[in-house]
Amino acid sequence: MAFIYTEPSRTFGEYLLIPNYSSEDCIPANVSLKTPLVKFGRGESPSITLGIPMVSAIMQAVSDDRMAIALAREGGLSFIYGSQSIEDEAAMMRRVKNYKAGFIVSDSNLTPDNTLGEVLALRESTRHSTMAVTDDGTPNGVLLGIVTDRDYRVSRMSPQQRVHTFMTPLDRLVTARDGVTLKEANDIIWEHKLNSLPIVDDNGRLRYFVFRKDYSDHKDNPLESVDAHKRYLAGAGINTRDYTERVPALLEAGADVLCIDSSEGYSAWQKHTLDYIRRTYGDSVKVGAGNVVDAEGFRFLADCGVDFVKVGIGGGSICITREQKGIGRGQATAMLEVARARNEYYDETGIYIPICSDGGIVHDYHITLALAMGADFVMLGRYFSRFDESPTQKVMINGNYYKEYWGEGSNRARNWQRYDMGGQQKLSFEEGVDAYVPYAGSLKDGLALTLGKVRSTMCNCGVLTIGELQRTARLTLVSSTSIIEGGYHDVIIKNKASVSHD
Repeated sequence: MAFIYTEPSRTFGEYLLIPNYSSEDCIPANVSLKTPLVKFGRGESPSITLGIPMVSAIMQAVSDDRMAIALAREGGLSFIYGSQSIEDEAAMMRRVKNYKAGFIVSDSNLTPDNTLGEVLALRESTRHSTMAVTDDGTPNGVLLGIVTDRDYRVSRMSPQQRVHTFMTPLDRLVTARDGVTLKEANDIIWEHKLNSLPIVDDNGRLRYFVFRKDYSDHKDNPLESVDAHKRYLAGAGINTRDYTERVPALLEAGADVLCIDSSEGYSAWQKHTLDYIRRTYGDSVKVGAGNVVDAEGFRFLADCGVDFVKVGIGGGSICITREQKGIGRGQATAMLEVARARNEYYDETGIYIPICSDGGIVHDYHITLALAMGADFVMLGRYFSRFDESPTQKVMINGNYYKEYWGEGSNRARNWQRYDMGGQQKLSFEEGVDAYVPYAGSLKDGLALTLGKVRSTMCNCGVLTIGELQRTARLTLVSSTSIIEGGYHDVIIKNKASVSHD
């Protein structure tokens, strides 16, 4: 007969951390969130380490080149979504790897014939006040001038007034030639008291902007995820169908790490993909796989030679796999079992394989719980989809801003490869929904708040590193009554907007 687990399948929301003794050194400023991304041997250092234990999900609504740059700047890493053509995914990867820190490709561009009304709409869309005016309205057109909020007064100008009548023209701008170093560009900015410096090529085409504020931003990001050439690190999603074409193209584009994007990783299809990568590239190519929810699944992928294992089936906020197919496991239970299997594998072999908790994160404190349960890092979709840097549209509904968010198993994404089981090349039924999430502003600000909570909680647990948290954390199950007790109760809230539920 079927095997029945005697213990229930539990979620992060059913656990709390018990405080440990906190010494005088246990302050958030002393907490290190550095964590390994890929496997390494006993006594060795991992070839890729992250400054924060957070990566963005392999999803159309989450991880493109803009998100990859923004998250790498903060110490994390993005896996650019693979449910697009090989050429388009490789192009996104090249944009990340070719990105020059401090040199910004303009995403707010106008032609001289645009109107003030269109200027205001563009500013509302991008939230950027500096806009390039080029001959064709593209980021690399011939630069004709710029528009900033000092060039117009909405109360005294018609929305139909053309840009060429109020822009700052090229002959009044200070520019620099392509090839200038960031230090030289910043020297020009300070010398001429500029807020921005356009960088143009020999034909007068706009290449980049360097902004005064980015100088301090760069100094404020000591955890940046960069490679040996000081380029931002970036990952890429692959599937178990076209890997013989997609993997070489992504590696040529500069991908630092790959990850098989699949709803279920304990399969022959993942083994075929991993065998090809190891046979073709040996251990030089770093690749993660999953998802699994038990020790058997972990051991299978470990024996296939993966560099990290993703854990979780059906726990994502837009995932309906459990509802549609009845498979999966509570994220906390899955994490605890896989973490035990990972530790046993390390004791046997001397090889440490990081595990990634993918799904089930509802509140910020769930990240700390996942780390305490053995995760080396977490993969997040909904969390990152809320920020300016995600690729989706911002919309207003009933006076509030939201961002669109959809699952890879939804009819909108139609990522059949992620759910492929060797049958017809189509999405037979939905395993994800199309939804909205509350808009949350900039990634940098949102991350700062979340990571502040993680560091504070780790101090309550008396630890300063993720490794210490995993070794010494004490967890308790909570009853349904104590869950209610943990939130505000028996009071009338004056201002609901002041209460955070993230």
